[in-house]
Amino acid sequence: MLIATAVFTAVWAGFLLERSISELLPEIAYRLVNLVALGVGVAWLIWSLRDEKHQLGLGLAGSLLCLYGWQTAIYEFDLAGWETGRANVARWGTAGIFLIGLLWWVWLVDRLSRRRRAATTVAADPQSAPTPQRWAWNPFNETSWYYGRPKNKKLNQSLASLVSYTIAFSLMFLILTNLRGCQEIYELPSGGGEAKPLVQQVKIKKVIRKKFVVNPYSAIKFEERVIDDVNLQLNELTEHTYTIGQGEGAGAGFGSGTPGGQVRFIRLEYSGGDWDQDFGVGGDLNVLHEYAIRTGHKTAKRTESRRISDLESFRTGPAMVYITGQKNISLSNNEVKALRKFLLDRHGMIFADNGGSRHFHNQFLAMMNRVIPEVQPVAVPLDDTIHRVPFSIPFLPYVAPHGGKDALGWYKDGRWICYYHPGDIGDAWSDGHAGVKAEVWEGCYQLGINVIFYAHAEFDKWTRAQQKDD
Repeated sequence: MLIATAVFTAVWAGFLLERSISELLPEIAYRLVNLVALGVGVAWLIWSLRDEKHQLGLGLAGSLLCLYGWQTAIYEFDLAGWETGRANVARWGTAGIFLIGLLWWVWLVDRLSRRRRAATTVAADPQSAPTPQRWAWNPFNETSWYYGRPKNKKLNQSLASLVSYTIAFSLMFLILTNLRGCQEIYELPSGGGEAKPLVQQVKIKKVIRKKFVVNPYSAIKFEERVIDDVNLQLNELTEHTYTIGQGEGAGAGFGSGTPGGQVRFIRLEYSGGDWDQDFGVGGDLNVLHEYAIRTGHKTAKRTESRRISDLESFRTGPAMVYITGQKNISLSNNEVKALRKFLLDRHGMIFADNGGSRHFHNQFLAMMNRVIPEVQPVAVPLDDTIHRVPFSIPFLPYVAPHGGKDALGWYKDGRWICYYHPGDIGDAWSDGHAGVKAEVWEGCYQLGINVIFYAHAEFDKWTRAQQKDD
């Protein structure tokens, strides 16, 4: 049973690793493995409770349930888009796993030390002290020379065990948390299409007027109308007459895309403020869903967040990152360099939104002045491509003009590298739309889709140029 549990735990860890790197398997596969894992933990618990002598089995059952349950909770929170809950479970669960692992390590060191002590006891006198071994190197031998004087050897062994375990746990934590970033690549959805404004088609439809057959001698009276029996009705069709995209591939998408590529919505985590405002389900996920519906492009199932330093881990991309909030923005020099490299060397774009204060407006402009001081912000004209494709934006929609009534942009090398919305566009995307009129939140959806499409279209041009050079 112990060997089978060890083999299953290795397989379970492999599934976790696969999900953190590529996430190619369907959701049902991960859920099934997590369900089986919980069943294994419960089976150990039942077996241990049947015999009160199996204290070790009870401890193992509790440890397995904590480990399996922790990862299952993280997965379910992540799937539901409850980022705050997922972060709290991940944080406190990591601390709990550290303590559980430490207890097992202390138990193992003590058990092996006792065995070693028994093996080195003088056979003739069982009550005598262990035989001194000046140059012993075995860490489980408390008489080893590097544990110091005999009086403090046991204490020093305990301290060494704590330090070694902490270092090993920290290294493993860093490796696992950065594993996905080392392998991450941003791929556009394959396809093609045209990058031009949507044309609303007006179609003339004949509507045959209904005629009633009645007895002419009845008491029913019909009022004569001065209209023809056939009316002309104008129906405005909102669907577009061409595929939205860029390139010559089949279906809606981009010429440099891949079959597994997706449009993703990634926001930046930063210190000093509320970077997660309107994040996930009921927030920015709404605009990602609207983008998928209105363009036909393949999109991610949920929105994501990354630390600014994580941008260095992408092999290519991402095409766009989103930043919002209403408090402070505090960036280190390395984070400033990472953002500059993302904008200029990797052809990325920043989509910024003022989440609710003039203070954030000043903070963001100061941040951009650090990132790219040679470019000054300008008002983005309403007739610019970013305001016309795929939707024509007649006015700048906003919830409240926290940073003015004009969108600002940073333009360099023939493209917008940053688009700043001054009026809480993210609040209009959220459930309830902040109580604004339908034309405002609909305009905010259209504008958001425009910016996302613009960023990915520019990234597609750059990617295809890179492919030709190669």
